[in-house]
Amino acid sequence: MKTHVKALVVGGGAVGCGIALHLARAGWDTMLVERDELTSGSTWHAAGLLPLFNMSYATSHIHDYSVKLYAGLEAETGLNAGFTRCGNLRMAQTQDRMDEFMLYSSTAETIGVEHEFLTPAQIKERWPLVNIDGLKGALFHPTDGYINPADVTQAMAKGARMAGATIERKIQVNGYKWTGDEWIVTCDRMVERGGNLVPAGEPFEIRAEHVVTATGNHAQRTARLLGIKIPAIPVEHQYIVTEPDPALAAWRAAGNPEHPVLRDADAKWYVREERGGWILGPYEDGAPARFPYEVPEGFRADLFPLDLKRIEEEYMSMIHRIPSSETVGLKDDFNGPICYTPDGNPLVGPAPGLRNMWLAEGFSFGITAAGGVGHYLAQMMTAGEAEIDMASLDPRRYGSWMTTEYGVKKNEECYSHVFILHHPDEERESARPLRTAPAYDRQIAAGAQMGQVNGWERPNYYAPQGFDDHAARSFRRGGWWQYARDEAQAIRQTAGLIDASAFTKHRVSGPGATAFLDWFTTNKLPKVGRINLTYALTPTGTTRTEYTIVRLDQDDYYLISAGAWTDYDADYLRKTAEDKEAEFGQVIIQDITTQWGVFALAGPNSRKILNEIVRDADPATVLGNKRFPWLSMRNIELGMCPVRAIRVAYTGELGWELHHPIEFGRYLWDQLVAAGEKHGMKLVGARAQNWLRQEKSYRAFGTELGRDATPLEAGLDRFVDLDKDFNGKQAMLDTGIRSKCVTLLIDGPSDADPWGREALYTEDGATKIGRLTSGGWSAAFGKSIGMGYVRPDLTEPGTKLKVRMQRELWDAVVTEDSPYDPENKVIRVDG
Repeated sequence: MKTHVKALVVGGGAVGCGIALHLARAGWDTMLVERDELTSGSTWHAAGLLPLFNMSYATSHIHDYSVKLYAGLEAETGLNAGFTRCGNLRMAQTQDRMDEFMLYSSTAETIGVEHEFLTPAQIKERWPLVNIDGLKGALFHPTDGYINPADVTQAMAKGARMAGATIERKIQVNGYKWTGDEWIVTCDRMVERGGNLVPAGEPFEIRAEHVVTATGNHAQRTARLLGIKIPAIPVEHQYIVTEPDPALAAWRAAGNPEHPVLRDADAKWYVREERGGWILGPYEDGAPARFPYEVPEGFRADLFPLDLKRIEEEYMSMIHRIPSSETVGLKDDFNGPICYTPDGNPLVGPAPGLRNMWLAEGFSFGITAAGGVGHYLAQMMTAGEAEIDMASLDPRRYGSWMTTEYGVKKNEECYSHVFILHHPDEERESARPLRTAPAYDRQIAAGAQMGQVNGWERPNYYAPQGFDDHAARSFRRGGWWQYARDEAQAIRQTAGLIDASAFTKHRVSGPGATAFLDWFTTNKLPKVGRINLTYALTPTGTTRTEYTIVRLDQDDYYLISAGAWTDYDADYLRKTAEDKEAEFGQVIIQDITTQWGVFALAGPNSRKILNEIVRDADPATVLGNKRFPWLSMRNIELGMCPVRAIRVAYTGELGWELHHPIEFGRYLWDQLVAAGEKHGMKLVGARAQNWLRQEKSYRAFGTELGRDATPLEAGLDRFVDLDKDFNGKQAMLDTGIRSKCVTLLIDGPSDADPWGREALYTEDGATKIGRLTSGGWSAAFGKSIGMGYVRPDLTEPGTKLKVRMQRELWDAVVTEDSPYDPENKVIRVDG
């Protein structure tokens, strides 16, 4: 047995074997170890479905790759993976559900996933056993289907061996130690005694440059061994297998094809054929999380007792939709643990705080994802980045504030929400409110409808008391739209106050801070008291993070970045600074996010409002252009609150970000609200702000900015100083311009705006040339607006395009960058 490898994969389920296959294909010396037998975790009792439907862009790519990979495994390995390509029919009982399918359809178009829409009559014509009563229609994936989980895992394992990987069974990992160059992984060889696995002999070590954990239900044990937090906790999932259905047998005996996998999304179940009968898999309410701390030693390929009462509603619904199933008995049942995460997306990428440690955990659809995760994770490990932006799956999207109870509650919620309508304006309620800024109660009293980002509560918009945010959600213009529109207009016409306390904030200081940040980011560093917008790059030259840098002193900087990515940014900053300490000197990095609150005040009257409460020897001039120019920082006093004020506004109006010690948050909020009353100020939420920033073509991290596009492709040339050397510069230049980011004004449907997931076409609608990354309503132009990426030859202002919305093509035109106030006259106006 080998004791030293380039990459060690821990976990022999479908995901682990998919990773081993692709690392070995990439030429890395790879070993996989499994504590029991391959497939002995959740893989063995999985139903083996391969759903291509997913509202996540990255996960859709992963699933699409997997299905294509599995279709060719037999030719490659000689093992039949049991792939049945019968299609997937996802039925809808409501127009809202059909709207969800139409939004997904545009995402599928951008990826190239084959699909079609069917009417109820077409469903009945193809599959007469299906009762179409109450259906609005369906989405059909002809290339979808199901596979034998054990067989596809063994096929990938064989493929990995053929590519040079080693696979060892009955090896349990009990410890990890990083030496600075490699991991020392302490292991036991396990043997079976009395139905349990016990160590045999003395522990031994495996040395590996890189380790990947794909430990499934054992993720909490892995987290404890690594000293980190992994919000992957199993939830019970049960499915039942019926006896043969005579009507189904007659249908097949007549030479008809197998039914597709049926999904009644509004009834929360899937059904597929199984040896003349049916498999029903419900996603019911009340399924409990299991093993929140560790899987018991005696739990191997075991199951839980079936709870038929819990799935009675879904079972009766299946009988309604497939009436012939009413008379058939139950043949078998399964109730096993399947890992979930709070948002349903897996955790794929670097482990927080650790070197060369990679996580592939939390797969609720592990069979569907296994091949694609192996492909894209191997790209990240061997090439420095994947060809698609994997940030939405990054394990560091969850901060150290997360607890076990939070994971349990959110994962149970996520399970029950598998088939819940996933509105783009969706906000899930479990484990909330949790992280709140001091003005939270004031905002709730004022009608704030809250969303959450990284656990923080923040206003999405403000509505009258008693307004039902849940009922207001829609795939079109929801009931909240009018309030967000009014808020956007207020910022353009009078003033608006936004709570932006969730922003990530870091202090970077020390003797090496200036040299490090100059190399770490693309733009020139600002002078003391000034600010700059800049970018940190990936090793492949794409955008890793966007920063606003405020220079407090010669070697003292205040960095502001997106609120959703605090630990993601902190981990990258710290690791990179450590790597470069010998070259640049000591750099001290402090995450001060929770120490500073932020209020953004913007609009034509914002200076008047601040003049009401600013305390200065000469209040009339402190906020003027001479003493406080655009893109500068000053320490001021607003009433009794000390404020680090930054003259910048994400909305593109005259405005300031008011950074303050967070304990002053309620006091400062009250001062601003009182001062703003006579100047027409409105309280404003994140949705209006998102619309307004698109009128200024301000790119946002996670939409326009990501690890699949360079700053030059994003059109941010003015923030890239090519006269200096910076991290990722040559890779960025070598990448060239594959596509370009543009802003578009859209003449869309009267009741809907784009969400930022839509496909873009040439003016004649014949050729797909890009996709939107953001969308919304423009208060300034009175029509829909969007941002996205198109072919480089289609970026000139005035270029006419089409955008796909609700299955139709609508007119769109490329505008100049920053269509609202392109010369920034409004932002610079003097007082």
